[in-house]
Amino acid sequence: MFAKAFRVKSNTAIKGSDRRKLRADVTTTFPTLGTDQVSELVPGKEELNIVKLYAHKGDAVTVYVSGGNPILFELEKNLYPTVYTLWSYPDLLPTFTTWPLVLEKLVGGADLMLPGLVMPPAGLPQVQKGDLCAISLVGNRAPVAIGVAAMSTAEMLTSGLKGRGFSVLHTYQDHLWRSGNKSSPPSIAPLAMDSADLSEEKGSVQMDSTLQGDMRHMTLEGEEENGEVHQAREDKSLSEAPEDTSTRGLNQDSTDSKTLQEQMDELLQQCFLHALKCRVKKADLPLLTSTFLGSHMFSCCPEGRQLDIKKSSYKKLSKFLQQMQQEQIIQVKELSKGVESIVAVDWKHPRKGSFLEGSEVRTIVINYAKKNDLVDADNKNLVKLDPILCDCILEKNEQHTVMKLPWDSLLTRCLEKLQPAYQVTFPGQEPIVKKGRICPIDITLAQRASNKKVTVVRNLEAYGLDPYSVAAILQQRCQASTTVTPAPGAKDSLQVQIQGNQVHHLGWLLLEEYQLPRKHIQGLEKAPKPGKKK
Repeated sequence: MFAKAFRVKSNTAIKGSDRRKLRADVTTTFPTLGTDQVSELVPGKEELNIVKLYAHKGDAVTVYVSGGNPILFELEKNLYPTVYTLWSYPDLLPTFTTWPLVLEKLVGGADLMLPGLVMPPAGLPQVQKGDLCAISLVGNRAPVAIGVAAMSTAEMLTSGLKGRGFSVLHTYQDHLWRSGNKSSPPSIAPLAMDSADLSEEKGSVQMDSTLQGDMRHMTLEGEEENGEVHQAREDKSLSEAPEDTSTRGLNQDSTDSKTLQEQMDELLQQCFLHALKCRVKKADLPLLTSTFLGSHMFSCCPEGRQLDIKKSSYKKLSKFLQQMQQEQIIQVKELSKGVESIVAVDWKHPRKGSFLEGSEVRTIVINYAKKNDLVDADNKNLVKLDPILCDCILEKNEQHTVMKLPWDSLLTRCLEKLQPAYQVTFPGQEPIVKKGRICPIDITLAQRASNKKVTVVRNLEAYGLDPYSVAAILQQRCQASTTVTPAPGAKDSLQVQIQGNQVHHLGWLLLEEYQLPRKHIQGLEKAPKPGKKK
């Protein structure tokens, strides 16, 4: 309502009768306030002015000013507190929490959409449609906006926290706030937290041997001449993060050499892809392009940066979306005259599912934290979590309590969120890429009829080996019968069975002939000892 400048019609001192009526109205509207608090809010002798104004949309508003600050405003015979008043009485209204990034959208006149809410551990406050509510930011109970609930709490939960949650009337930093002393919100700790719960997981970035042992190396063995095996989301060098942040200091931002337009193009692309990946679901389609921008892309903008399409090379959202359509990421149609909607998304587009090595993930996360000034100024071992990082790595019950993480915890969580995959490459062949973790080749010994031993080998296909070819080679080398049968409990997988204990021959074939890493073969210790009967 006060996103733009308003026009003042009159400014007069309040009369005694009007002062008493205001006190009565405050008592009726806010029954939780005691008599002393009402007298403090509406003083008996101090100067109190009535300002009548017209908002930019033409609404007639009456504002009550005390001590130079607007404390209350009246619209259509309804009384509302300002943020100045709520800072003195933070529990006056049911309070909902959102991210700091959302505030600038509210100041610009946007309503608060439900996806922007942060779910506290105790659940959302219970309100009914039309109830007056306060809005605060994560980590600070001081309200920064007031609005009217567009639906009840039960309806919010039933909707899956989708849609418009609150019609915002007034915010910190809007023109009504600017008519006062322009003070900033006080720091008020959330009720449900004590100093131990507040924002950070304790711990140093220095990793002990156990943690380092858990940090998987991205390339299982890259030196093998004839066979290479690569696995996604593993990194042995996470322990270098402290050196990057605390001993070397922050590197110069690579964006310094880029023009403002190039930076805005990158930010636009980043917000677009992140919104598609984390905000939009198939059930949301068709989705108005204006809604996609206002409710999804803006909320994906990193803290401290502002998405301004006019400063990009595209100038208009429609032109940018046309480019994304040409790249076959989305499909846009004009479902009604002059109104475009996103009607389809290619969820399998290469933007998702591309391979990242552990070292690349580490570099991306560290650079992102530096570029967005997320490294804690007081403790270089901690990283502040912005909405994008919270959305990516925190569980729902952590989003209200965890505000910072040590470097090792942040990087480990990022790696754990990735889809594991592996790639096997042999000379002259196309790389074999599969999702999931690669299983080792499994060699076992089993007893058959007449107490005869057989050697069984499984998971050859994962390393690009043909079970029938392996069986043929072993049959010739071992001078023993071999069979190929379906592997029990494994879909579309075969196992090779060789008569007798042939583990040493298998070891030669896999290690010497195919030059596979020993670490990916289990059961080699079952080979017969020298001098003993095979």
